Amino acid sequence: MTRLLKSAPGPLQKLWKELLEPIVFAVVITQFVATLVGVDGVSMMPNLRNRERVFVPKYETWLHKAGIGEFKRGDILIFKPPRAAADAIPALNRSAPLNLWTYRPFLIKRLIGLPGDKISISGGEVTLNGTKLDSSWTTDYWREQGCWDTQSDLANLASSSRNNYLPDQPEITVPAGHYFVMGDNRTPEGSEDSRLFGPVPKRDIAGRAAAVIWPIMRKTNIKYDCAANAVAADGLTGENVLNWRVLTRPEAFDSVNK
Repeated sequence: MTRLLKSAPGPLQKLWKELLEPIVFAVVITQFVATLVGVDGVSMMPNLRNRERVFVPKYETWLHKAGIGEFKRGDILIFKPPRAAADAIPALNRSAPLNLWTYRPFLIKRLIGLPGDKISISGGEVTLNGTKLDSSWTTDYWREQGCWDTQSDLANLASSSRNNYLPDQPEITVPAGHYFVMGDNRTPEGSEDSRLFGPVPKRDIAGRAAAVIWPIMRKTNIKYDCAANAVAADGLTGENVLNWRVLTRPEAFDSVNK
């Protein structure tokens, strides 16, 4: 019986198999199937904490961009701020190592308004299409901490010229192909969002945060230091509980999504 001998893989085959194939596979998975994103900062407190990691189903984003389905009000989105805003607002730019270049970091905020929605903000309360949105799912926490923002421009305008980028507007209509997003942190310096940089183009949406998967456990209570705009040094108390959880939309959005 004749046995066929396999030839040894050449340098290019070896390079592909051992180095390039795993990289390409990983890129395809993270860009088109699913990925994990780390939360950096406190702009989504109390619902998301600094350094938590969330699961993002990327396939969902591509389906939406193809016209199949749509993100809904109350979803938590990962996105890049508008390029023009990032060019004008230093806080929306980051420097690469050795300051070789700058880039727009990904942000994570909650979707408040869809294209065509009319949004106004007064005394820290959001009005959506003429109906006040029940934001107690986040404002109750900030009221307890003693630093719920009701006085600043961002608490009283749908867009603010705090950084000389947007004209002051008590109400805006979300343009076609855009989303209006806000952080759950409702302190005066708690979140840089659409009140500051305007609605976000759909093309800049990277995905929806669907679940928290890290860390495995977390403390039940978290106290915020309003003066420092940060979690209090001794702010993590209470019992340890399992941190894995699905990120559902607050009930307040059920009626506006019908």
